[in-house]
Amino acid sequence: MYIDTAHSGIVHGGAALGGGLPSGTALPVAAGPPEKAGPDYGVGVFREITQWAAGTPEWMQKLGELVTEGGILVFVALFVLQWWRARRGDDRTMALALLGPVAVAAVYALSEIIKVWLHEERPCRDIPGVTVIARCPEPGDWSFPSNHSVIAAASALALLFSWRLIGLLALLPAVLIALSRVYVGVHYLHDVAAGFLLGAVLAPLLMAVLAGPGTRAVGRFRRSRGRHGAGMTA
Repeated sequence: MYIDTAHSGIVHGGAALGGGLPSGTALPVAAGPPEKAGPDYGVGVFREITQWAAGTPEWMQKLGELVTEGGILVFVALFVLQWWRARRGDDRTMALALLGPVAVAAVYALSEIIKVWLHEERPCRDIPGVTVIARCPEPGDWSFPSNHSVIAAASALALLFSWRLIGLLALLPAVLIALSRVYVGVHYLHDVAAGFLLGAVLAPLLMAVLAGPGTRAVGRFRRSRGRHGAGMTA
């Protein structure tokens, strides 16, 4: 676990800052950055969750780190499995199998743009005295929205759009990955909620828009490959 001790108040005496000031003059206290606005910005909830997480068993903390860092690989495997299944399906099935990862990548790119635009600092670096499970990301790796939550939700809903059974099964790991980001201490709860909503809404919407053109493109590719194959065997 990691403890943030970077923020501390510093009081300077009158002699140090203002030799010409009358004795007894009140001087401002230089302190660390304010805790934003308490619960209005998720600070209170973040403190409660990280304090609870710090008291959980070590095996649970290690599992949380494993889920938060490796959980995305589950969706990579599911997309590969879907593509393998779609090889013998119709044009639309194959198009949706290919569009799923494309939609996830597009929503992730939008998430990165939002991050760079908003510049919300990570809570593990911005809130004084918190104890977190995971190492805080490097400065410049902004907090809002949570990219892990975006990818997890976009992947699960993209799968649900094209392969309902697997998509339904993928919803649980998507939620666990998103919540693990708060549990290990690298995101506010609102980062995770916004990221999950962004991925869940935009990925299937993008697939719905591109399903028609994608199906036609797959059909043309398959017919072209079939003609080339026939020419080679003639």
